Amino acid sequence: VQLVESGGGLVQAGGSLRLSCAASGRTFSTYAWFRQAPGKEREFAAVISGGGSTMYPASVKGRFTIFRDNAENTVYLQMNSLKPEDTAVYYCAAKLGTAWTSNGRLYDYWGQGTQVTVSS
Repeated sequence: VQLVESGGGLVQAGGSLRLSCAASGRTFSTYAWFRQAPGKEREFAAVISGGGSTMYPASVKGRFTIFRDNAENTVYLQMNSLKPEDTAVYYCAAKLGTAWTSNGRLYDYWGQGTQVTVSS
């Protein structure tokens, strides 16, 4: 099983990026994005259930959108109105089972991460 992220990069504040996470080896019901800034703990950014329900923390709600393409076994994170504080390594995660959660400890598979840098 592999999760491979792509789409990170350098963008100015106010700009947009779309991250992709391609899963191979099996399909999953629940996917999430987490992020970790230098010197900070990993934090939850978005989750999508098998039925398409989504949840976001207050810090990104209204700016980030998680969605999935089941035919391609890929999940995306559309990030708009980016801020310098969004700068972090973004990780895709997937979990077995249908229960969806913002707790990273409950995810079974992780991607390698992709760097997002937002300049002011």
